[in-house]
Amino acid sequence: MKLYPIETGNFKLDGGAMFGTIPKSIWQKTNPADGQNKIELAMRALLIEDGDRLILIDCGIGKKQSEKFFSYYDLWSDYDIETSLALHGFTKDDITDVFLTHLHFDHCGGAVQQDTIHGGYELSFKNAKYWSNASHWDWATNPNPREKASFLPENFVPIKESGNLNLIDLPTSGNYLNNSPLGFDIIFVDGHTDKQMLPVIRYKGKTIVFTADLIATAGHVPLVYVMGYDTRPLLTMQEKSDFLEKAVQEEYLFFFEHDPYRELATVVRTEKGILLDSTYSFTEVFG
Repeated sequence: MKLYPIETGNFKLDGGAMFGTIPKSIWQKTNPADGQNKIELAMRALLIEDGDRLILIDCGIGKKQSEKFFSYYDLWSDYDIETSLALHGFTKDDITDVFLTHLHFDHCGGAVQQDTIHGGYELSFKNAKYWSNASHWDWATNPNPREKASFLPENFVPIKESGNLNLIDLPTSGNYLNNSPLGFDIIFVDGHTDKQMLPVIRYKGKTIVFTADLIATAGHVPLVYVMGYDTRPLLTMQEKSDFLEKAVQEEYLFFFEHDPYRELATVVRTEKGILLDSTYSFTEVFG
């Protein structure tokens, strides 16, 4: 097995929304805001090369939305998924599986692209199976008013219409699924959105957890640092508490999807609770 961080692009969101009830005077120490109160964020995917499979975890915002839509999110880097894959010798056609942690636009927008020949939409990864779960799929396709702006049908309905949608079974008990069809374990969490999936990957003697939107950046590690976007913030806190406890016990290495400057991190138990320990680039840990 080999892992590759895949930079799909960077964007900005309102810092207050990203940190909920935490005062700006505190959160800006780790995530400084610009003049519009927006903070810099990544949309980092993870590529798993495992035998004949090439599994992509999340795929960024994509390119098919309007100029007006993108103007809301201040895209600010030259990264895109094609060039990032090419750095490792791959193309989008090589991807065999696309695992979507959840269906918010900044995580799955790149799954579907415009069909410039026939009009409409087509799958961006034409040779891939796409993976979600039935509970989250129903949640996204029948959105509540709070999340409706984040669930854009053009990002995922074409997946089902293509016949390439695959649904992962939920755990029979608890929130932990051992040995999913993609070869890694999955933690299911419900505070941010219903049945978000966090991959747990064993790699070179480490346990890597793709933290998605449970812990968006290194600045979100403290327990009460919960996003205003979360649909069930008190549940997020309980899920984070359980997750952080397990992270200390099992020495998890966090893989951040949304931190533009810190790819990996560890946590440590202190008298003030479980907090950020050290951060690393992927190459510092794995070469």
